[in-house]
This record gives sequence, C-alpha cells and structure tokens, in this order.
Amino acid sequence: MRSLLFVPGDSPKKLDKSMASGADALIVDLEDSISAANKEAARATALAFLRNAKAAKQRPRLLVRVNAIETGLIDGDLDAVMAAAPDAIMLPKAEGGASVIHLDAKLAVREAENGLPDNATGIVALATETATAMFLVGTFRNASTRLSGLTWGAEDLSADLGAQANRDTDGNFLDPYRLARSLCLAGAASAGVQPIDTVYVDFRNDAGLRRETEEARRDGFTAKMAIHPGQVAIINEVFTPTREAVAHARRVIDAFAAAPGGGVVGIDGVMYDRPHLIRAQTLLARAKDAGIKV
Repeated sequence: MRSLLFVPGDSPKKLDKSMASGADALIVDLEDSISAANKEAARATALAFLRNAKAAKQRPRLLVRVNAIETGLIDGDLDAVMAAAPDAIMLPKAEGGASVIHLDAKLAVREAENGLPDNATGIVALATETATAMFLVGTFRNASTRLSGLTWGAEDLSADLGAQANRDTDGNFLDPYRLARSLCLAGAASAGVQPIDTVYVDFRNDAGLRRETEEARRDGFTAKMAIHPGQVAIINEVFTPTREAVAHARRVIDAFAAAPGGGVVGIDGVMYDRPHLIRAQTLLARAKDAGIKV
C-alpha cells in the first residue's frame, strides 16, 4: 500500500466515489469523522458499502477504523462490520502491543462467528496518538501476526498533550510530533511491519503535501494516509519507485550476485555494502507491488 484514503463511514456518496480515487486502500471511518448520534447509522452504511466493494473485480484494500478500545464502542463496530470481512481493522489510540493483543482476541471471536478463516483480518495500529503510547511503541514487536502496519496521528496527540498547535507557521511539525513520527517509524521497523505516515490536513496545498510525502519516503515510510481524494495521486507518485531508482537497485543486486560472499562491491567508483543491498531489495519489492516490471 502506498496511499490510504479516509472516508466517513456515514456517507454513501463519498464511499462510492472513493472506489475511483486510485487509493491503494480505503479506511472506512467509524471514529473521529462520525458524531455520537450517527455511530449506529454509520455502522449500517459501512457494512453495506463493504459488502458491495468486496464483490468488485478490482478494488482497493478495505480497512475500517473502529472506535478506541476504551470508548466501549469497539465491540458494536466489530459486530457490525466483520460480517463483511474487511481486509483489516485500524485501531486508534493503540497503547502498545497489549492493545493489539486485545483486538486480536476480539477479531478471532468474530471470525469464528462469521465463518471467516482464522487470522483473515489484519490490524493497522495508530501507534502514537496518546502520551502513554509514546512510551510503548517498542512493545508492538511480536504482539500479533495480524499486525501489518503502524501509523501515527498528530491531532489526537496534541489534544492529549494539551498543546495549542502541532505545526509551526511554515507547516512543519513541532518537536513533540516529530518525536511521535520517529517513534512510529522505529516501532514499525522493530515489529517488521509497514510504516505509514500520517495525514497532511492542508488538503489544497499540493506543494506542501509533496514535500512532506517526499520527506516521509526519504526517512523510511512507505505509505501515507490521505483525507481527500485529491491527495491520492501525489502520494502514489512519490511512493512509486522511479525507473531510474529501480535500475540502480537492480545494478546493486546484480553486483552482489556477481561477488558471492563479498561484503562490499564497487559501482562507478562508489562503494556499496550490505545495508545498500537490503535497501535495493526492499525498493524492488515496492516497485513490484506498484506494478512496475523489475
């Protein structure tokens, strides 16, 4: 996945339009974008959408962001949507591996109740949305085989910290949120799952989105969430390896293949060691996932 688009779970029109957005994944939202009065209706709308979308010949991955465990609403969310077998559940305000283990157990019960295969439903956790979660990022490792990605959120974290802002006047994240971003990235690497960057809320600012997405790719993120369909194309472009990058990665891999057992190879006067080989292999895997011939 390169792009994950949030869509309010109570809007049939937006849900239907999202199928043509080009996003690799849709996040059907039952949490922040849904008022308390609309929660029940959103569950029914989300269920109907998921059933129709799952039947499509070509479709994005389908995730559902449920309400946080401590709200007491998560069981109702899962009872409603698991009948449609979403590809994954996004867990907000996750506080370490214990939260994922808790959700894993809930999913196992619903899979059995709905005749779904064991472990058919993945988990993507929002890893640093609370102050407590910041101290628990390292505990996601080995928490559950369902866990496929970690992401983070600046809006809920700023509320939890009591902050007045999470970005400076130039649109750059302030220090507490840069720390949350870095911890999410390190936590994903430790757990061996996909690191997914947070949303860019200024959805009409294409230049700002591109800059932030390129910085995310530079640092090791491999996907980014979107809050508007107009953001999807830029995110997909940035996270799709260029032909030049693919060709260079292939040269690095071929050079190591030609020198079995060697720890270092030289290409055009530049030395490359094993970490470069791993990066090249990872890039080719991402290119293949994006449909590029490697």
